[in-house]
Amino acid sequence: MSDLIYDVAIVGYGPAGQVAAGLLGQRGLKVYVCERLEDVYQIPRAISLDHEIMRVFQQLGVADAIEPFTEPFSNSEYFGADGQLIRRMTMLPLPYPQGYTPSVVFTQPPVERALRARVAQMPNVTIELGAEMTHLAQDDAQVALTIQRHGALRTVRAKYAIGCDGGASPVRTQLGIALDDLDFDEPWLVVDVLVNERGIAKLPRVSVQYCEPQRPCTLVLGPGNHRRWEIALMPGEDPKAFESDAQTWKQLSRWIDPEDGELWRQASYRFHALVASHWRQGRVFLAGDAAHMQPPFLGQGMCQGIRDAANLSWKLAAVLAGEVSGAVGEVLLDSYGQERRAHVRELTSRIKQVGAVICERDEAKARERDAKLLAECGGEVRDTPRQDILPPLEEGFLSAIASPGRGVLFPQPWMRTDRGLSRMDEIFGHGWRLVLCEAIGQGVELAFPGLRTISLACIPEAEGVVAGWMQRHGCVAALVRPDNYVYGVAHDAEGIGALVEEAAIVLGLALACTA
Repeated sequence: MSDLIYDVAIVGYGPAGQVAAGLLGQRGLKVYVCERLEDVYQIPRAISLDHEIMRVFQQLGVADAIEPFTEPFSNSEYFGADGQLIRRMTMLPLPYPQGYTPSVVFTQPPVERALRARVAQMPNVTIELGAEMTHLAQDDAQVALTIQRHGALRTVRAKYAIGCDGGASPVRTQLGIALDDLDFDEPWLVVDVLVNERGIAKLPRVSVQYCEPQRPCTLVLGPGNHRRWEIALMPGEDPKAFESDAQTWKQLSRWIDPEDGELWRQASYRFHALVASHWRQGRVFLAGDAAHMQPPFLGQGMCQGIRDAANLSWKLAAVLAGEVSGAVGEVLLDSYGQERRAHVRELTSRIKQVGAVICERDEAKARERDAKLLAECGGEVRDTPRQDILPPLEEGFLSAIASPGRGVLFPQPWMRTDRGLSRMDEIFGHGWRLVLCEAIGQGVELAFPGLRTISLACIPEAEGVVAGWMQRHGCVAALVRPDNYVYGVAHDAEGIGALVEEAAIVLGLALACTA
């Protein structure tokens, strides 16, 4: 094995590492993964996902296996200093734009096991559990990882490596990459409880943000009888003291008592907002918590890591498969950090704004906050879909023409076929796709290798999701990247050829006439 050079080595086998291994493995690449733990971490950490991530799971072929461990995310109601409703976060309305429930809660351990089971089916992916990376070195051709397992050391070589090894990230540490502090650092107690019927009867039927200055708190309704509390700790309080059963039940006594359920886990954390200063050094990339950490107020931590894996995987695969090469390949790989770092920073900024609503500790300022929020909505709290908080990609491997729709996640409609309804990706797969509105028909003159054309005139959609999207963005066609983000749009039939030609040029691919 010492003579084998893998295409990609992945350090860390949590959700980001699992998705990266699966997506790269699907492309037929030789992938190596090491993970210091012997098994999936048995206690849930993440608790929410969104429809973008379910679409990635669909691409991996595990969405059906994962769905039984998910439930729709309940509304989140925010209550102010005097107990009044000041905000409500909700679901996007039907029809759902990605073909899945927009926001779900889930149980993490079985979801990770389903992902690992899928990757285990790929003979080109090698997984070593109980294996720790102790040293990393690289040159212009490859990365060498020193792996310690069962007391023995050996070297694993790969053309590229990805550090998916968590917030403490030995990969990031060895590369000397700094973390930029986005100015959020607070101690919180996280408590997971399996409540019984008596406990369920006592608790709210929706998730709640208690924006109370004396002790801000979050209650999330997880799947089944799982309930999570995130409880702010105040200055001078000892986080470890709050982890005792007695102190934990004291904090929960407002809602339930020990007869109402079983403590699953309680742990104190410091909620941070940190982003790596850069996400690539030579042939090594960072992803997931190794690259960023954000407060949990919108449940985006695991989603962000999986977005990293999806963004990086198609770019690495394109380079390793020889679909792009030379300077173009380097630009494509550099765009990973450019896109994801900017996206993470912007989303973290928005999460901090949500957190500022929740975490205000000054009573007078909290009442001012409540009055301002209620004044902004005319005294009537309106629904705010969680997905409205998510920003588009603003820079990176995108069309040079900034247009509405560029850089956003393209919808996945249900489409009508001879065999019934199917989601778009089930019919057309992934890779580069040119989606044409019904009025355009099949009139496309240019294409580049790997580009598939999807004409809604030939295979109609069932719910008008794409038609509505194109109407809102004033376009007749969208060029969609392999990670489902929009490279660019065309506003009329004449602009379609120019859009395709631009993408072919930046990808270094030859154009071909489709006629």
